Amino acid sequence: MIPVILSGGSGSRLWPLSRKLFPKQFLALTGEQTLFQQTVERLAFEGMQPPLLVCNKEHRFIVKEQLAARKLSVQGLMLEPFGRNTAPAVAIAAMKLIEEGRDELLLILPADHVIEDQKAFQRSLALATNAAENGEMVLFGIPATRPETGYGYIKCDLDDRSNLPEGINRVIQFVEKPDEERAQSYVESGDYYWNSGMFLFRASVFLDELKKHDPDIYDTCAAALERSVKNGEEVLIDPATFACCPDNSIDYAVMEKTALACVVPMSAGWSDVGSWSSIWDVLEKDANGNVIKGDVIAEDSRNCLIQGNGKLVTVLGLDDIVVVETKDAMMVAHKDKVQDVKKLVAKLDQQNRSETQNHCAVYRPWGWYDSVDMGGRFQVKRICVNPGAALSLQMHHHRAEHWIVVSGTAQVTCNEKTFLLTENQSTYIPVTSVHRLANPGKIPLEIIEVQSGSYLGEDDIERLDDVYGRAESDSTRTQAVR
Repeated sequence: MIPVILSGGSGSRLWPLSRKLFPKQFLALTGEQTLFQQTVERLAFEGMQPPLLVCNKEHRFIVKEQLAARKLSVQGLMLEPFGRNTAPAVAIAAMKLIEEGRDELLLILPADHVIEDQKAFQRSLALATNAAENGEMVLFGIPATRPETGYGYIKCDLDDRSNLPEGINRVIQFVEKPDEERAQSYVESGDYYWNSGMFLFRASVFLDELKKHDPDIYDTCAAALERSVKNGEEVLIDPATFACCPDNSIDYAVMEKTALACVVPMSAGWSDVGSWSSIWDVLEKDANGNVIKGDVIAEDSRNCLIQGNGKLVTVLGLDDIVVVETKDAMMVAHKDKVQDVKKLVAKLDQQNRSETQNHCAVYRPWGWYDSVDMGGRFQVKRICVNPGAALSLQMHHHRAEHWIVVSGTAQVTCNEKTFLLTENQSTYIPVTSVHRLANPGKIPLEIIEVQSGSYLGEDDIERLDDVYGRAESDSTRTQAVR
C-alpha cells in the first residue's frame, strides 16, 4: 500500500495564521508537530510504504525542511505548478506509479487533517483494504454527530450489501455542505456520514474509472506527466499542459459517478481543522471554555479562541469570539461566522494585499528571513541561514545592503572578494555588486540586513547562480525569493 499525501490548499480558511505560501498543513496547530508532519508519522506502521507527496512547487523546500526536522522519508515529490484540485493530483500520482510497473493500493490522505485515535484509524484501514483488494473504491466516512454545515455528506444504503465485506456500505448520494436544517435531518436519519476526503483504491481501478467518467482530466494528466521534468525523487509537472486540466475533485470526477463507491466508517477523532471553530473544538480549554495561546489575558470571556503571536492580546467581556493576531495582521470574528474568513481573504486579494500571500517571516530553501522595519528608502530584515546553506549569487540595480552578523559565521562574496565575518562584524554591499551570503559553519547564521536605495522591491534581484535550481530572474514575481 502506498500513501499519496495531498499537500495543496490556498491558506484562506485559517487566515491570518495560514497564508498561500505557508498554508495550514505546515503549521503546528494542534500539537508540537505540524499537521503535515503528523500525517506522515501516522503512516509509520507495518505494511505501509513511504508516502508519495503531491504539493505545490512553491512549497517543496518547506516540505523537505519539515521532513528533515523529524527524519521522515518519502519515495517521491510530485510538484504541481498550481492547484487543479484532487482528481488531477491523484491521477498524475497514479499514472507515475503505473508507468513504473506498480499497481498497489493507494491510500489518499490530505496533509492537513487531525486523527486522534491511531488504532481506530488502522482498524478502519484494515476493513477498507478488504474491499479495495476486490476492486472497490473506498471512501472513509465519519459518523455525523452534529449538524455541521461546513462538511460534505455521504448517504449510504444500509440494506444493500452488494457482496461488500461486513461493516461496509454502498454509497447512494453525495451532498455538498447543506444548510443547518438539512444537516440536522441527516444526523437524525443515521444514514449519512461526513465526507473525510480520504480514499483507498487500486491505482489502475481509479484510472479506469477516471478515464470512463472524466476523460478530459485523464488525457490532460497523461500528457502533462509525459512532458514533466524528472529530477531524482522530484517530478515537476509541465505547467503549460497542466494549465489545460479541468479543476475537479475526486468526488465530482469519479466517486459520484462510479458504481464502485463504498464507505468504511471511521470513528477515530477525525477533524479537517478547516476553520477556527474546528481548531477550538479539538484544543484543550480552560475553565471558561477558552482556548488561549500566546501572551493573552482574558477577563470575563467564555468559549473564545484567542491566539497571540508576539504582541500582548487582552480581551474583556467576549463570548464565542475568535481573535488571531500575527505580526502583520489581526482577525476578529464570531465563531458562527468563521467559515466566511475566506471572504475576507478574497477582498484582500482584490486589493493586492501581501498579507494573504506570506508572513513577515518568509521560509526559503536556505533558511528564513523576517521583515523588521520598513520606510520610504530603507528596509531592515533579520536573516537566518541554515548550516551549510547559501543564498543565490545575485545583484541589485537599485539598492545597497549592510550586513551585521548577530551569531554564527558568514562567508561573504562581494565581486572578486570572498571573506569570513563573525559575531558583531559587518560589511557593505554596494549597488550592482555581485554578491552571495553563505553559512560554512555548524550552527545557524543570523544577520541583520539593512537595505537602502531608490527601489526596495523583491523583483530587483538578478540571480546569476543558484544551487536550488530556481529561475535566474524573478522579475515577474512579487514575493521574496532571494
